[in-house]
Amino acid sequence: MGKGAVLFPGQGAQSVGMGKMDYDLYPSVRKLYARANEIVGYDLAQLIFSGPEDRLNTTEQSQPAIFLTSMGAILATRENNPDLEKSFEYTAGLSLGEYSALVYAGAISFEDGLRLVSLRGKAMQQASEQSNGGMVSIIGLPEEKVLEIADAAGSGDLLTVANFLCPKNYVVSGTKTACEKAILLAREAGAIKTIPLTVAGAFHTDLMRPAMEQMKEVLQNIPFNAPRIPVISNVDAKPHSDPDDIRTTLLAQICSSVRWESCIRAMIADGVDYYHEVEPGRVLRGLMKRIDRSMKTNKE
Repeated sequence: MGKGAVLFPGQGAQSVGMGKMDYDLYPSVRKLYARANEIVGYDLAQLIFSGPEDRLNTTEQSQPAIFLTSMGAILATRENNPDLEKSFEYTAGLSLGEYSALVYAGAISFEDGLRLVSLRGKAMQQASEQSNGGMVSIIGLPEEKVLEIADAAGSGDLLTVANFLCPKNYVVSGTKTACEKAILLAREAGAIKTIPLTVAGAFHTDLMRPAMEQMKEVLQNIPFNAPRIPVISNVDAKPHSDPDDIRTTLLAQICSSVRWESCIRAMIADGVDYYHEVEPGRVLRGLMKRIDRSMKTNKE
């Protein structure tokens, strides 16, 4: 087996009933969910498995729900296919998923990871409610053109490229007015699709600075360790190093762009040729094929 990496999804991957098979099959996963319920102080498992969907889809609830589902899924992989897990020499996660990756790599405990993502979801929800922001997916245009559109639409306003996902697939984020301008400009430039995203606000922009301030003190009080395997950072596509750097980078990540394509290319450059996306969702596998079709992924 070649050199592998395990990838953890971000917000938007959630669906009612996700992770139920792992929960039903593995006592260790059920124990993990029970521990999670104790930490958050409510029945998170019930919300994940039964909804309601509108509550699960809120930023405040979806972040801990996805985190828990992913942690249960990787625990199931460890029990079901330990040889596969031995091939994982790198890990990375998209936005929220970076916390899951850090827990997997031993940089932070499961308990502290869940506390952090719960606070992160709540803080980002609150920051969204205090602003009038949104996000738009732009598909079919090169990076240089999308950067030009972001500059033009954000002139006198706020708009930035929040997610560099894969070639010709980017997400801009900012005020609602700037997002509307970006849609018009992208269509004029020949974009294949412009999709306003169903999100609470303008993630990965300065409109999330109130959430950043809330997270700052909490991150300082959480113990971090050096990861046992490299965890590629969303902010600069470099491996996380010492605990202080991890805190600094996680804090910056709230308002900084997610450079997902660069993260994947950094692992490819070091010889990683197999990518295993953890539940829930299949988005990262799709992006992988747009970045380099020769790379192997777990089956759809």
